[in-house]
Amino acid sequence: MIELSIDQRTRDLGGGFEVGRVLPHTQRRMVGPFVFFDHFGPVRLEAGIPRSVDVRPHPHIGLSTVTYLFEGEIMHRDSLGSEQSIRPGELNWMTAGRGITHSERFERARAEGGTLHGIQAWVGLPVEDEETAPAFSHYDGADLPTYESGGLWARLVVGEAFGARASVVTHSPMFYVHWELQPGAQAQLPAEYSERAAFVAAGVVDIDGQSCPAGRMVTFAPGTPVLFKAATTATVMLLGGEPIGERYIEWNFVSSSQERIEQAKADWRAGRMKLPDLDNQEFIPLPGGPPPPPNPMS
Repeated sequence: MIELSIDQRTRDLGGGFEVGRVLPHTQRRMVGPFVFFDHFGPVRLEAGIPRSVDVRPHPHIGLSTVTYLFEGEIMHRDSLGSEQSIRPGELNWMTAGRGITHSERFERARAEGGTLHGIQAWVGLPVEDEETAPAFSHYDGADLPTYESGGLWARLVVGEAFGARASVVTHSPMFYVHWELQPGAQAQLPAEYSERAAFVAAGVVDIDGQSCPAGRMVTFAPGTPVLFKAATTATVMLLGGEPIGERYIEWNFVSSSQERIEQAKADWRAGRMKLPDLDNQEFIPLPGGPPPPPNPMS
């Protein structure tokens, strides 16, 4: 049974790069450990796009970022020294823990042009893991379980679902699944987690008897399987898991403690969080704060 429908809201991340913000929402701040969900594209980026479109270095605490693409390429660099491009069907999983900084650049599109389409989600860390050491992992599509039958193609991106387990190291029970459905194809989401949702990234899907277009997330009541039927060729992301408790979210910081977020803000403002070694010439200042030092994190 559908509990809530959430249509994405347009947000400009700066430089004209727009995303569809889904979570957090006033009526549903989290789904399982998922505290944030942005859908970007599909958008055509022309060769020669300005660097202002890139997501400049910025900090995180208390979460894992989950970046997954349907089309295009993004270059990731972080303060651990990681430099990793991500392409369709691959996963970048970055655990911020006690603190990390990273950038996301559209370098291939700048050189060649191309379409970009994907999702960035944030997963909150359990209280006991909020201050864990930062880490970064990349997974090729071949590393992640897939399934195909009756007009449905599926990839388990993160966690456990449908009797399969992804190799991604997580900190709490969860699932994240990519479905591609042909027109008329049917599939069912089982009732194995207490919090579940589906996001339609492309096409139109009938979910529990309700027509759901691209850009909409629906959340489900616990305890009942949910039937999906594709009205068109469709791309759907399934997500959820077990709740981890309430979280404060401010800018790029997530924590069970507002005081910890205030500390992270002060650290970023004062230049105490290291920038990526390979991308340390610019950064995003704290919104609404005073100007940062001239050369922070150098």
